[in-house]
Amino acid sequence: MNTVPQRFEILLVPSFSGDGASTTDARGALRSAVVVATGETGSSGFPRYAGDGMEADIDPGTRTVEALLVDGSELDYGLSVRVADL
Repeated sequence: MNTVPQRFEILLVPSFSGDGASTTDARGALRSAVVVATGETGSSGFPRYAGDGMEADIDPGTRTVEALLVDGSELDYGLSVRVADL
């Protein structure tokens, strides 16, 4: 049985919202993407996921994004990444 999730939704959000709360759904995201498992392992050692212009190494156990490229570039300062429920 394969326990590694095959897809995630990634949200790019401002580091802090206006009220200090973190964004956990696509409504407050600046950009979102559904990424699917590529079958490869990223340089971080975690499974690689890709889709909609994003490539991410995600720890499936903690749902932590360990590495991220957006349209081939690293994440800009002032932005954070979240993994949302599909």
